[in-house]
Amino acid sequence: MFKARIQLKQDRRPFAFLGFKSKAAGNSRMLWLRGWVLQVLRNARGFCGPQQPLLPDPQKIVATWEAISLGRQPVPEYFNFAHDVLDMWSQLEKAGHRPQIPAFWWVNGKGTEVKWNFEELGEQSRKAANVLQGMCGLQPGDRMMLVLPRLPEWWLVSVACIRTGAVMIPGVSQLTEKDLKYRLQASRAKSIITTDSLAPRVDAINADCPFLQSKLLVSDSSRPGWMNFRKLLREASTEHNCVRTKSQDPLAIYFTSGTTGAPKMVEHSQASYGLGFVASGRRWVDLTKSDIFWNTSDTGWVKAAWTLFSAWPNGSCIFVHELPRVDAKIILNTLSRYPITTLCCVPTIFRLLVQEDLTRYQFQSLRHCLTGGEALNPDVREKWKSHVGLELHEGYGQSETVLICANPKGMKIKSGSMGKASPPYDVQIVDDEGNILPPGQEGNLAVRVRPTRPFCFFSCYLNNPEKTEASERGDFYITGDRAHKDKDGYFWFSGRNDDVINSSSYRIGPVEVENALAEHPAVLEAAVVSSPDPIRGEVVKAFIVLSPSYSSQDPEKLTQELQEHVKRVTAPYKYPRKVAFVSELPKTVSGKIQRNKLRIQEWGEMRGNPRKAP
Repeated sequence: MFKARIQLKQDRRPFAFLGFKSKAAGNSRMLWLRGWVLQVLRNARGFCGPQQPLLPDPQKIVATWEAISLGRQPVPEYFNFAHDVLDMWSQLEKAGHRPQIPAFWWVNGKGTEVKWNFEELGEQSRKAANVLQGMCGLQPGDRMMLVLPRLPEWWLVSVACIRTGAVMIPGVSQLTEKDLKYRLQASRAKSIITTDSLAPRVDAINADCPFLQSKLLVSDSSRPGWMNFRKLLREASTEHNCVRTKSQDPLAIYFTSGTTGAPKMVEHSQASYGLGFVASGRRWVDLTKSDIFWNTSDTGWVKAAWTLFSAWPNGSCIFVHELPRVDAKIILNTLSRYPITTLCCVPTIFRLLVQEDLTRYQFQSLRHCLTGGEALNPDVREKWKSHVGLELHEGYGQSETVLICANPKGMKIKSGSMGKASPPYDVQIVDDEGNILPPGQEGNLAVRVRPTRPFCFFSCYLNNPEKTEASERGDFYITGDRAHKDKDGYFWFSGRNDDVINSSSYRIGPVEVENALAEHPAVLEAAVVSSPDPIRGEVVKAFIVLSPSYSSQDPEKLTQELQEHVKRVTAPYKYPRKVAFVSELPKTVSGKIQRNKLRIQEWGEMRGNPRKAP
């Protein structure tokens, strides 16, 4: 039900950013909005019979959000994603301005499905907000850890945190007791929500986390010391007053790992995430209010939030499969069975998908595919395109940012490139002093933050001003990635600063070698790292997972064949002087190859980064 009383109190400032530049036009807009609110009040109180309030044009609303996202209009002083975006779509939906598709659609592959439209999502998230405020005692600014697999409760609690002004801290379900202890202590989180599998780990370190005051369990059973979230949600009221948050108030904290030291806390604001993805959602993800968007990312990674904040402002449906483990056949069958229009996976998953017999599947609704999170092998892109008929549109960003580079629909794709800079960012290649380098020269991939820092940028590394300061050189934020820009403005990824191999003064990016190896039919997957060498200091070593048809071949002959192949495909000095055939590569839960683990294997625990070793 529409909360007219809440709207009158809260909409005055948020809706002020919906339009006009001139003072007269602004006054006219405010008069129109005041009239609209009064209509709503009269209808809510029964004064005007069946007449419905005149709602803003959804296309104009989204266009305004997009203009802010692109830096063409100022960020409003006040903004709350739940109130200004989700509740708005709830009203537009009820007025018939959106197709009859869910806003959220969850399946577990065993016959159970959850579907919510925006009105139902609003109702359920307001109930969840009452649980956070009432039972957990969370106040605006308090922090809550969300360590849940792909369950509907993750999306509910995320929205509930926004409604209450609590700061959400997502984490992957594979966190160990040590990981949990560090994160709870560093963040001073007051509450945590998780499942039966992780609850014992939390209990084991609970005594060492004095700030942790409440624990919520997503389960159909009970556990001593924990409150059952599902039971509390059923009993909670649907009435809730959304907190009025400023655009720069904190919204989320992500722990991001570096090559040295403990993981850092990256803080994002209500606006940096809440408005920062609208433009990329329209331009790169190509979303409309008729689309059903499936991103296979784990909930603990930023890509899950990227989906939330790009899909819902555009009125799209978020599709989720519980997917307890990555299974290519389950993904392909799901694409065939459900009307999914837009798919996003990390390149590793697409590598697995193209190994399957794709002629057995028909994706009748699929129209747009995206990838990101690691470098995409051109060979995988070509195989997917030839079998499915759709391009893989690669994008690049970080926990600290929104989308930095992308290959949006309609732009020429150069295979192997990350694409061009994504507005509002000014992206450049700079040297170690922050000076812009010419096209073709490799350097630090950087984003301009002076004289004006983009609003869709992380606020800081919490409690780490030294690291925050060290991330900037001159007028630029340094991403930590190496790349070059060609004369047409396309960016080409070389590798992380710590991944780049320096062999006899030759700098070798692992991605180019991995791409070359991937073109050989014997190679299913490959990861390239540096390995110690008494003469050259370090050399290229390739860890290779073989295709089944090559697994019985002579390793020595195959090694020579692969080395010669790389010499032909790329510069001869880049070939892997060492090769190891392995059954699998170490990966994160989201499917990214963990080169750092392979590097540690080569150099030892204290020398996982040879160039920063003592």
